[in-house]
Amino acid sequence: MVSDLDIRKTIVDTAFRCGEPTHIGGSLSMVELLNVLFGEVLNHRPAEPEWPGRDLFILSKGHAVLGYLAVLHLYGYFDADKLATFQTDGSDLIAHPVKKPQLGIESSNGSLGQGLSFGLGLALGMELKAEDRRVYVMLGDGECNEGSVWETAALAAERGTSHLCAIVDENHFRNDGVTTTYANKIKLAGLWRAFGWNVIEIDGHNHGQIRAAFAAARAYKDGPTAIVASTIKGRGIGFMEANNDWHHNRITSNIYSDCLRALGLEPVDG
Repeated sequence: MVSDLDIRKTIVDTAFRCGEPTHIGGSLSMVELLNVLFGEVLNHRPAEPEWPGRDLFILSKGHAVLGYLAVLHLYGYFDADKLATFQTDGSDLIAHPVKKPQLGIESSNGSLGQGLSFGLGLALGMELKAEDRRVYVMLGDGECNEGSVWETAALAAERGTSHLCAIVDENHFRNDGVTTTYANKIKLAGLWRAFGWNVIEIDGHNHGQIRAAFAAARAYKDGPTAIVASTIKGRGIGFMEANNDWHHNRITSNIYSDCLRALGLEPVDG
């Protein structure tokens, strides 16, 4: 596995280099989840990205693409020069995922609430072909206010597909405020259970709990599993943690130095 620190530094470096506002908070909250998934759980081959036997990962909360790209880069899907093109004219790497399996990006996502339905379709196809593969879909807790999420959740439970695993990054914020002030007053884990899913609740920054949850999800054969992971938006950079000003913001030179210090790293002079 790569280190969580390396992923966070890559997120910060890339956000600073591109010079544009990026979705930083929600990228930082899912670092441990993606690191364990790509480092220990997902059957994939970065050197052979379109290998037919691979598991599939769908980033439904597509605005957090920066965290996804940092992980793909550090796990060998593309080099630093490619990552440096993020949000530049003509780049494949823009502010939301654009499907390009050769770069490890399995689906295009921007409008929230669409990734789970796409993932279910893929999982049902795997089931029909009796393939030993799985689909993992990362959603945000704010995204779970989309009705399309629950339409898909109902169908997935009805079909009983164990090839599908939803990962809910419950960082307690959405674009315009804390999630508890909107439609998520009912505990999210309870909603997934009510829709007939196997539900595992974890600390989304604890590698041991994340690892155990993925193992339990793979072992469960009676239907889909939702891993509801409690996380901290902006995790790892103190002044960004639980600070929704960093849902979407720009890193200036001074802020970049502050980010490095927060990560326990020395700022680069000049």
